[in-house]
Amino acid sequence: MSLFKQSPIVLDLPDAEVTYFPDFFSKKEAIQYFDSIYKDTKWQQDHIKVFGKTYPQPRLTALYASNKNSYSYSNITMYPEVFTFALSEIKTRIEKVVNVTFTSCLLNLYRDGKDSNGWHSDDEKELGENPIIASVSLGGERVFKMRHKNDKSMHKRLTLTSGSLLLMKGETQHHWQHQIPKTTKKVTPRINLTFRIII
Repeated sequence: MSLFKQSPIVLDLPDAEVTYFPDFFSKKEAIQYFDSIYKDTKWQQDHIKVFGKTYPQPRLTALYASNKNSYSYSNITMYPEVFTFALSEIKTRIEKVVNVTFTSCLLNLYRDGKDSNGWHSDDEKELGENPIIASVSLGGERVFKMRHKNDKSMHKRLTLTSGSLLLMKGETQHHWQHQIPKTTKKVTPRINLTFRIII
């Protein structure tokens, strides 16, 4: 018998291994985790440089881990806090399904539709050659877009629901980019947890 109300969805994408679990956590669990993480996280807003100009990053972030390994991207280096109880609980639940032990979690808080994440791949050297990324969505729904690096005609669009899990592994980060675009629609705050192994 499946643990989930809806069966996991394997996305039909070339050069990728992506599975979407729409209801990995129940609605009640998702609300409780959102409230706890929103309140207890040490959120920060870094600055990024785009075409020579410096801007506040259009979202808040935090890094938590079971070790002291830093994580660098877009000329930003983050140093982790120790996993909170809620993050440890979520991590354990995911690990039971994917049979992987994650060391770290990068958190993103999208406060409204103006907050976003541009096109990128999670392919930093700290993540290893074929990184596995477990991405949990809590709170407001946001559109998640993917596009193939070499053939932009190959793309995918998903609406990530609260309590869902998106699992990316294999060569996905070598061949695909993803983003959370800005939206003019009225949306409620969303927390994204991306569990990963930082070596």
